[in-house]
Parts: sequence; C-alpha cells; structure tokens
Amino acid sequence: MFEKVLIANRGAIACRIIRTLRRMGVGAIAVYSEADRHARHVREADAALCIGAPPAAESYLRQDRIIQAALDSGAQAIHPGYGFLSENAAFAEACEAAGIAFVGPTPRQMRDFGLKHTARELALANGLPLLPGSGLLDDLAQALDEARRVGYPVMLKSTAGGGGIGMQLCRDAAQLEQAFDAVSRLARGNFSQGGIFLEKFVERARHVEVQLFGDGAGAVIALGERDCSVQRRNQKVIEETPAPRLDDATRAALLDAAVRLGRSVHYRSAGTVEFVLDADSGAFHFLEVNTRLQVEHGVTEEVTGVDLVEWMVRLAAGDDLRLETRVPTPRGCSIQARLYAEDPGRNFQPSSGLLTEVALPQNLRCDAWVETGCEVPPHYDPMLAKLIVHGNDRADALAQLERALAATRLHGIETNLDYLRAVVAGEIFREGRQTTRSLLDFEYRPASVEVLAPGTQTTLQDWPGRTGHWDVGVPPSGPMDELAFRLANRLLGNDAGAPALEMTVTGPTLRFNAPTTIALTGARMKATLNVDGATRELPYWRALSIPAGATLRLGAIEGAGARACLAVRGGFDVPRYMGSAATFTLGRFGGHGGRALRVGDVLHLHAPDVTATDAALPAASIPVYGHDWDIAVMYGPHGAPDFFTDDDIAMLFATDWEVHYNSSRTGVR
Repeated sequence: MFEKVLIANRGAIACRIIRTLRRMGVGAIAVYSEADRHARHVREADAALCIGAPPAAESYLRQDRIIQAALDSGAQAIHPGYGFLSENAAFAEACEAAGIAFVGPTPRQMRDFGLKHTARELALANGLPLLPGSGLLDDLAQALDEARRVGYPVMLKSTAGGGGIGMQLCRDAAQLEQAFDAVSRLARGNFSQGGIFLEKFVERARHVEVQLFGDGAGAVIALGERDCSVQRRNQKVIEETPAPRLDDATRAALLDAAVRLGRSVHYRSAGTVEFVLDADSGAFHFLEVNTRLQVEHGVTEEVTGVDLVEWMVRLAAGDDLRLETRVPTPRGCSIQARLYAEDPGRNFQPSSGLLTEVALPQNLRCDAWVETGCEVPPHYDPMLAKLIVHGNDRADALAQLERALAATRLHGIETNLDYLRAVVAGEIFREGRQTTRSLLDFEYRPASVEVLAPGTQTTLQDWPGRTGHWDVGVPPSGPMDELAFRLANRLLGNDAGAPALEMTVTGPTLRFNAPTTIALTGARMKATLNVDGATRELPYWRALSIPAGATLRLGAIEGAGARACLAVRGGFDVPRYMGSAATFTLGRFGGHGGRALRVGDVLHLHAPDVTATDAALPAASIPVYGHDWDIAVMYGPHGAPDFFTDDDIAMLFATDWEVHYNSSRTGVR
C-alpha cells in the first residue's frame, strides 16, 4: 500500500478523498491555489503545497507543478478526483513517467472514451444501441446534410469534454446554422479540441448511468445504475439510485451493456457508462463514458456499502481486489442534492464571497468543503456541498432529503438551496417522473427581495440588538429608533425584535420577488410602489400588501427624524451572530454580510405572504418627530469641580446642542 497519496483537486472531493485515505492509514497530501490557502482540504490534509495563482490554468491545471509537488512530498500516487485533470490522458502518462501511480483508468482508455465519437464507435462494435447520429463534421454544409438524414431535432455536441459544456439543441436548419460555429468555438476554448458531431434528440429523455469498476485485467463489475435526469442546462442537480420507474428487464439490460463495453477494453478503475432512455418507449441508447469518479458516486456507495475511492487507491497500489467476489447487493434508495453557489433568481449566475453562516445537517452523509466564515472564490466550479440521504425505500429517502434541506442554512451569498427545496417538493420529482427537460418548465419564484439601489447606510437590525459584549470590545448594536422598529413589527404581527431594515438619509430601491406584507415607520421617506408600470405613494404606520414583482423606491428623509424602518411579515431571514442579527459595520459581522446593503444583494423572506391586510397604528400611538429633543443625562464622575467649573456645567446643561451628521452612533453613550 502507498505511504502517501497526493490529491490533485480541491473542494468537496478533496475532503472526501482525505477522509478515506486517513481511514486507510495512508498519508494525504493536498495541493492548493493562493485562493484556497485557508480552504478546508488544506487544513485537513497531512501536508499541503501551494501550486500557483487562483485561476485554474495557473494552479489546478498545471501538470508540471502538481507532479513536482508529489515528488517533493514523497507521494507515490496521485488521485485526480473529478474535473480538472481527472480525464487528461497526457497527465496520467506524465505521472507514470515520473514514477508516480495515477489513480484511475489507463491513458488509452481515457483517449478512447474521452472523445464521444470514438466512444460511439466502441459502443457500436460491442452491440450497444446508439441514437442515429453522425461522425465528426467537417463543416456546416455536412452538418446540414447529416441533420436532414437523421431528422430534426438534433443535438449538436463537442466530441470532447463533459459537464454539459459544448452541447446545443437544434430544432431546425436555422438553429443549426446559428449554433455550429458557437459550439465549435466553445469546444476549442474549453477542451482544446474543436471536433463536433450531432445525434438525434429524444424529446422526453431520462439520463441513466451505470457505475463500473474494473481491475484492468478483464474483470469488470457493475455497481448498479443512477438516475441523473434532474438537470439544468445539461448540468446534473439531483441524482438517485436505483432509478425510479425502471423495470427489472431494462435495468438488467443496462447493466449488461455497460459491463460488456467495459470488458471489451479491460477497463481499469472507476468509470461510468451513460445512457439516454426514452421515457415514452423505454428504449435506451449509449451516450458516453466518463473515465473517472463521478460527482454522484456517493449514492452508489450508500446503497452498496462500497468505498469507490478506497477501491481505486488499492487497485492503483497493486492489490488484487478479486472483483468477481465483491459484487454487492444494493440496499434501499439513496438520493443526492447538489448545493451550488448560484442565484436561481438571476438565471443561475454564479455567486462568490463570504459565507456568514453554514449549517449542514449532521445525521446524513454530507460531502462538503464550506464552513461559516469561508470565502467562496469566483475561479472554480460553484458546487459547495452534496447532501446524500439513504433510506429503506424511495419514500423514506425523499422524506429524509426534505428534512435535510429544511435543516440546511447558508447565508452571505446566494445559493440554490431554496430552489432545491422547491424541486424536491414538486409533484414530478416526488412521483419519479423526471426527464432531462423537466426543469425547463419548472416555475420557481424565490421568496426574496433584490436590492436595486442600497440607499445610504441601509442595514439589517433586530431588537434589542447585540448587547452585553462590551467586555470583549463589541459595543451595543441594534436599531437607533427602537420604538419605530418595534411598532413596525407590531403592525405585522411579528415578534418585536424580528429583523428589519433601518434606513438613513436616503432609502433603498427594492424589488419583491414574492408577495409579502410590509410596514414603514420612523422618519418619513417618500415611498412609491410600482406594480406593472403603475406607481402609487405608500403611507407610513400601517401594514401594506406588496405583490410579487413590485418595486419599492424610498427617497430622502423629509422633515425631522434620522432613521426609517422597513419591516416584512415574518422578518428577514438572516443568521444570528453573538446572539443577534443586528449589523455591526465596524466589526464586519451581523446582518447581511456584516455590512450595509449594496447593489445586487438579495434578502430572503421566511415565506411568501398572501394575507390581505389593512391594519393601521392608532394615531395616538404614532410618535411625533421634531427637531428639538430633551435628553436625560446621568451626572458622572468627571464633573465640577475636578474637570469643570460650576458655571461650565450649568452652561453644558442649559445649551441647545446640534448633533452633526458626521457624528458616530457609537460615540453616543
């Protein structure tokens, strides 16, 4: 067995491999970019070496630096995980040339299966069913001819790569003409291989894959199948095993076809044979082979009890796994949901930044790399964690997944957590009727508020705020006008201290993605609500129903007062820090990201609210704001006659003082 193995990866998969190596008694060596110097996998490894700048091309894709790191650390093997260099045949060869074992398939197998058109040829030679398609296309004219022969719609594909990159659905010749150059450029840019081909598109397709493991000497076994049909832009979102609504005969045929293909090349290590299955006819067709560990390998491990990472390492070290005696009997059902740093409300654009709260469920398998206080860099894949449940059957696993998602909390940046909750609760997924295009028709409306303009020093506060921490240098935080703050929450039936917005000088502009009820109190800012192009002014000191899609604009403070409050029914969903959700900007904690709001921030509501209401605060309960205030003062130890004369003290208390707008709130004692 190896003494040390280097992990040429980052994130959740690096942490997962480290845990397996530690259990095996094998030393784990991590590599990291400058952006990941504080990452979890760096801390958990036995040793870690920096291999370059944050961009992947200058670090995690630098073969020479990774191999040198292995040599410098004394590692005898490199495990590539998934992504990055995991399917790079040249890297595998370079490892072997340096005397380092590559934990994965052979370079020849990577090349044969790495290009989809050659993989199709191998599948055809071994009797696997194929969708009608073409070979590599020389130009657009040939593509149009082949599409007419195959029949529209067709999928135009890059022969290299994966992860849904370099694929375009074309329903007619016009779409094919538009897509041809774009797909070719994308393929060259991402995979240094511009070859493209096309194949017939299945309208109601399911994505079903078979997990293989081979010893490189001809023994190949199948470890069950996985349904990966819940996809967005050809990127998997939820995976499960066994595949729902799959009859025993089809399942057996899928496994047999995959094993036949693997045995034909004496496949080595872990791999996945992917199929497209017609949801209407039940017929399946070969799609491609992934010559690496899959992101969704965990669900297979849960139902089989097999640790695929351990098998890969032991095989690379020369152990005889005796695979024919290790074929497991699957038990129960396992489902995986991928947590991504992306904003579903903005067409799933990636998000990066500080995670101010990470709370992941403890009673299930969670492959993750994030934790409270970590920074999500913008340079890499946005996956944060994988929640993996295992139940006695699918109903049990579904119930566990719903509970796990409900218990998960992620704050600071936008994630797909609420989106996952909605998908899992949807009828199509609950009934196991998902296809690869189900999410195209899935309607998702986030319970959130977008910040279009932040205003001046707009912060989230709660009441009574963060108190009792002067001993550690944290002054009291909370609303400056706590009476208006509590009255706003009272109007909405909230707890008096529910988190709300405190606004200063000029207010923000907010777009509501879900219906809710708000209350405006405190110093008056002109408030206008735009709904479908119609604008009206909103009153203060009453509960107001806000429809989804409405935009609220708050202007400058008019007249007396220094702070205005905007509360929503149920309060804003923000984490508590040192016992409070209040923002302490100087300490950079609390509220939303420990700071005042910025353009592009998204504030989450606890739940949409469609309750019609017209509650108003009685006139006698509304505080009057003026320019003159009487302030009660306790006479302290630094008075007359030690520091001031009696006349000085008399003048101090008798004088009208003006509080300048540059005064610091924390200067008021």
